[in-house]
Amino acid sequence: MLGAPVWSSVRQGLSRGLSRNMGGWASGEGRKVDITGIYPPVTTPFTATAEVDYGKLEENLHKLSTFPFRGAVGGICALANVLGAQVCQLERLCRTGQWEDAQKLQHRLIEPNTAVTRRFGIPGLKKTMDWFGYYGGPCRAPLQELSPAEEEALRTDFTSNGWL
Repeated sequence: MLGAPVWSSVRQGLSRGLSRNMGGWASGEGRKVDITGIYPPVTTPFTATAEVDYGKLEENLHKLSTFPFRGAVGGICALANVLGAQVCQLERLCRTGQWEDAQKLQHRLIEPNTAVTRRFGIPGLKKTMDWFGYYGGPCRAPLQELSPAEEEALRTDFTSNGWL
């Protein structure tokens, strides 16, 4: 983690750079900042009951769509360990503007992705890797293997979406 002296130095450098390079930036005069290639993080907003706040997410995405950003970067790609071709297909569909097909595929990936990240975590990912012919291996301490009931619930998450 960067300490206060480093951040202070960065902040001073940025403010000098803006005042020197941007002219009357605060008043709207001077050159415009080219921020293409800079990708903003998009976080998922939640309600007080821990549900995804889709209204707020849509509002945030609408605001971001007015900014001159291009593309996206990053992700938690645990699901790609077992459904790699499908995750890559989702990216291809998005790149080629096939939004309806991308949305259908994304909806089929949500439940299994939640299962191997948030719901069952590493033990769930290891179990699904075994199912798909990869080596997931045993869990290391302090993690525990899935119980039979958890394993059945995990299997349901994949079969109900047509992956097993």
